[in-house]
Amino acid sequence: MTADTTHLPQRFRPPAPTTEGGLVHRRDAVVAEIPGFRPLALDLAAPAKPGPPRPVIVCVHGGAWLSGRNKGETPGGIAERLLDAGFAVARVTYRLSAEARFPAQLHDVKAAVRWLREHARELSLDPERVGVWGDSAGGHLASLVALTGDDPDPALSGRHGVAPVSDAVQSAVVWYGPSDLLTMAAQSHPEGVQDHDAAASPESLLLGGPVQTRPDDAAAAGPVTYVRADGPPMLLLHGAEDRVVPAAQSQELYDRLAALSGPVTLRIVPGADHCFTGTDLEPLVAESVRHFRATLS
Repeated sequence: MTADTTHLPQRFRPPAPTTEGGLVHRRDAVVAEIPGFRPLALDLAAPAKPGPPRPVIVCVHGGAWLSGRNKGETPGGIAERLLDAGFAVARVTYRLSAEARFPAQLHDVKAAVRWLREHARELSLDPERVGVWGDSAGGHLASLVALTGDDPDPALSGRHGVAPVSDAVQSAVVWYGPSDLLTMAAQSHPEGVQDHDAAASPESLLLGGPVQTRPDDAAAAGPVTYVRADGPPMLLLHGAEDRVVPAAQSQELYDRLAALSGPVTLRIVPGADHCFTGTDLEPLVAESVRHFRATLS
């Protein structure tokens, strides 16, 4: 069920729709405001063709938690492919590591999930069919969102944004995402381009200090910490030759979920570097879309 949203401040209401190229857009929807930070916003697009409420995919951009925005192209045009397949797509923003330390980034993505579910009826979305996709740092956050849905711990859920509706998702696709910050350095590719334990590494900046000196914080930021048998179906895709995020990160998450008989699928892509450089993205995009079709039907 969705809530009556007439009580919400006007700034949290969905923006007016515009129709372009067969799609209905609602751009720069404010999902939360945190004192001292820019407003958190998302862009929502959906096919204009009328029909029953649509499943929605939350897309979380990468960029080492240091950069990136929700306005650029998605790898392989996956956002456009999801729209072509009949899904609504919400491209979200989150605070970067120079703005706030973890778990702020997780709180921000969850605030977007709650906003979408809160306004589902007005937006013609199905609140029971929400998926999440992310690549690299966005994949890390997508894994966390999938594995910590409706966790009562405020350290994981956050409290900003609209009313406390569910932040759970029903499906996830993760492209080359970090899963265990404490093991990344040891798992690095022989030609790895990043010392993940260094004080200036993206992982250390996310935590606010060198990874190995903050083991509790690093564990709290690791999706492997939250593996559970009753999590949503997850598809993990990773390049075998990834020199930025070791492929063993997805293998580790898969192994821990599979040990609990969790609904997870892993594909290590031969010859592919980070961002799947060196391979054809088309089959991977198609596989991701099929996963969402199968799990959100």
